[in-house]
Amino acid sequence: MSDFRVFPEDRVGAVKDKPKRRRSAGPTRKGAGRPPPTKARRGKGRRRKPKRRTGLRVTWFLIKTGFTLAFLGAIALAGIIGYYAMQLPPPSELAIPKRPANVQIIAMDGTVLGNRGPTGGEAVRLFELPAYLPQAVMAIEDRRFYSHYGIDPIGLARAMLVNLRAGAVVQGGSTLTQQLAKNLFLEPERTIERKIQEVILAGWLEWTYDKDEILEMYLNRVYLGAGATGVEAAARRYYGKSAREINLAEAATIAGLLKAPSRFAPTRHPERAEARMRTVLAAMVETGAITEIDAKLAAINAAEVRGAPAGAAVHYAADWVMQETTRLIGEVQHDVIVETTINPRLQRLAEDALKGVLDEQGGERDASQGAIITVDTSGAVRALVGGRDYGKSQFNRAFKAKRQPGSAFKPFVYLAAMEYGLSPDTLRRDAQVRYGDWQPKNYDGKYRGPMPLAEGLARSINTIAVRLTDEVGPDRVIEAAHRMGIDAELKRNLSLALGTSEVSLYELTRAYVPFANGGYEVLPHVVTRIRSLDGRVLYDRQPQAVGRIIDEVTLGAMNYMMQMTVTDGTARRASLPGGRPAAGKTGTTQDFRDAWFIGYTADLVTGVWIGNDDRKPMKKVTGGNLPALVWNDFMARAHDGFPIAMLPGWYEPHGGTQLAIDDNLPWLEPGARDGYAPGSRSNDPAAIFVEQEPPRRQGGGGIGGFFRDLFGG
Repeated sequence: MSDFRVFPEDRVGAVKDKPKRRRSAGPTRKGAGRPPPTKARRGKGRRRKPKRRTGLRVTWFLIKTGFTLAFLGAIALAGIIGYYAMQLPPPSELAIPKRPANVQIIAMDGTVLGNRGPTGGEAVRLFELPAYLPQAVMAIEDRRFYSHYGIDPIGLARAMLVNLRAGAVVQGGSTLTQQLAKNLFLEPERTIERKIQEVILAGWLEWTYDKDEILEMYLNRVYLGAGATGVEAAARRYYGKSAREINLAEAATIAGLLKAPSRFAPTRHPERAEARMRTVLAAMVETGAITEIDAKLAAINAAEVRGAPAGAAVHYAADWVMQETTRLIGEVQHDVIVETTINPRLQRLAEDALKGVLDEQGGERDASQGAIITVDTSGAVRALVGGRDYGKSQFNRAFKAKRQPGSAFKPFVYLAAMEYGLSPDTLRRDAQVRYGDWQPKNYDGKYRGPMPLAEGLARSINTIAVRLTDEVGPDRVIEAAHRMGIDAELKRNLSLALGTSEVSLYELTRAYVPFANGGYEVLPHVVTRIRSLDGRVLYDRQPQAVGRIIDEVTLGAMNYMMQMTVTDGTARRASLPGGRPAAGKTGTTQDFRDAWFIGYTADLVTGVWIGNDDRKPMKKVTGGNLPALVWNDFMARAHDGFPIAMLPGWYEPHGGTQLAIDDNLPWLEPGARDGYAPGSRSNDPAAIFVEQEPPRRQGGGGIGGFFRDLFGG
C-alpha cells in the first residue's frame, strides 16, 4: 500500500537541505571550518537582528517627530507672538504713560488733610520706603523677581495647570513685571491675546529698565482699594501716614491687598485683612526677609486703621481746595503740595458739633442735613463741613446749595437803615401793614406796637424789617448786601427784607465777617501756597488790599443790636460761656424748610444751616434752636484758650451816654419776652411784591418817624 504520510520537507515552503560544498584546500574565511549552525541557532539569530533594527527605528522616528513638532510649534508660537506684537506700537515708540498728577492737601499745621487726583497719593522713591515693604510684596507676589527676565516659567506652568483643571482662566501666574505691563498698557480683561501682549511688554520693560526701576513703578501704580493707587496712597488711606513711616504689620497688610483689594481692605474686612497679613508675614519668613520673631511681634501688634474714614467731613474741604487749586494754577500736570488755612482741630470740632446735634435731635425733628463753615476775621477759612456724611453724599451744601436765608438776611436791611440815618433807638411800629395783595406777618402772628429798632432786630420782627426796606428802598438794601459779600442775585422787592432771595451758606457767612473785623472787606480764601515736589512755588497768596466798608459808628450800632439777638433775642441758645461777647442773627424760612444761624466773636465768624435736601419741612426747627445749638457747641470749644475780646465799633445811645456793646437795652423788660417763640420766617415767599419799587417814604428815623408809623402816616 502506498505511504500517504507527509513529511515536513514536503510542506509548501519547506526549506530543503542545500547540497554540501566541497572544502577548498586553500586558506579559509574567518569562521570557516566551523560546523554549520543548527536550526535552533539559525532561528535565534534571525529573531534577534530584526528586533534591534525595529527599536532603533522607533526611537529615531520619535526623535525626529518631536523635533519636527517642536520646530513647527516654535514657528507657530513665533507667528502668534509676531501677530500680536504687530498690534502694539513699535519698541521705539513705546513709553511709560505719565502717572496722573496728585494734589496733596495739607492743613495749616502741616498735617495731610487728603489727596486729590486719580491716584490718591504722591509717587515715592524706592529708597525712601522701609525695606520690608517691597520685600513683603515680592514674598507674596513674585519671589524670583530679581532672578527672572520678566517671565517666571515655574509660576506660569503652575497657573496653566490650575487653569486647565478649572476649565477657565482663574490664575494668571504673572510676575510683577507682567502686572506692571498690564497696568501701564493693557485692559484688565483676561484673554489669551492680552496675556501674550503682556508677555511681550514685560520683555520690553526688562530690556529697558533695571529691576529697581520696575519695582518702584509697580509700587507707585498698583491699585490697592478705596481709591488708592500706589503704596503711598494706601498708607494715607488706611493708616493716615506716609508709606515711608509704616511698620512691618502695616506693610504686610498693604501687600496682602494685592490679591483682592476690596476683599482684604482693613477698613471693610478687618478680620480678613489680619489673616491675610499673617499669610504675608509667613511668606516673608520663608524667603528670609524677616525672622520668625519679627513675624510674631508684627502679628501681636496688628495694624490699626487710622486713616480718615470715607464719610469724614474733611473731604468736603479737600474737594473745595482741589477746585481752588485748578482755578489758581490751571490743570495740574505734576504732583503738587497745597498749603491751606484749614485748622485740623477746628475742623474736627465743627464736624462733631453738627453730627452730634443731628444725631441727637435730627430724627425727631425731621432734620437730615446740615452744613457749617467758620472764617477768621482775615477771611481765612478755618473749618468746613458740607454735609452730615461725605461717604453718603459728596454734595457740598456750604457752597453749592442755594436756599432762602429768612431773617438771617435782616442785618443788611438794618445796615442800610443805619447808613440812611436811623439808629438802634429809632422807634418803629410793629403793626399790620399791607402792600398790594401782600401782607407780611410776624412769626407768632402778634403785633407789639412801637419799639426801638434794636428790639425789632433782636426779636426778628418781620413788619419792621419790611417797613425799613420800604423806607430806605430795596436798592439800598441790595447795595449793602453786595458790598458786604453777597454774590447772589437779589430780587428788587419788599419781600427781600424777609430773605426770599436764595444765597449760599458760604456767601452769607462771608458777608457777616466785616461786622467782626472792624468793618473791613474780606476776600475769603483757603489756599495759601502751592508748590511742586521739588520746591518750586507755583502760587503764593499775597495780602490783599481791602478797604473799610462800614464806618465805625454804623459798625458799633450794628454790633450793639446784633449782640442783643444773642443775649436777649432769638439766639439766646447761642450765648457763650464766660461772658464772651458774641453776636449774630437767626433765620427760619417758610414751613421750617431752612434754619440758619450766623454768629461771630471778635475772632471767628461761623455760619450754620440745617434742613433737608428735598426741601421737606422740618418739625419746628428754627434758627434759634438746632443751628444755635450747633454754633454754641462748636464756638465754645473753639475758643478754648482764646482771650476774651470785645466786638469792634462803638455806639452812644440816648444822646451821648456811651454803652458797652454787651449791655442790655433798658427798655427790654423780662416780661416783654414771656411766651415769645424764637425765630422768624417769610409768611409767603411766593407772594412777593411786584417787580417795581413801591412808593417810598422820605426822611429818617427819630421822633418824626415814630409818629409816622404810630399814626400810619
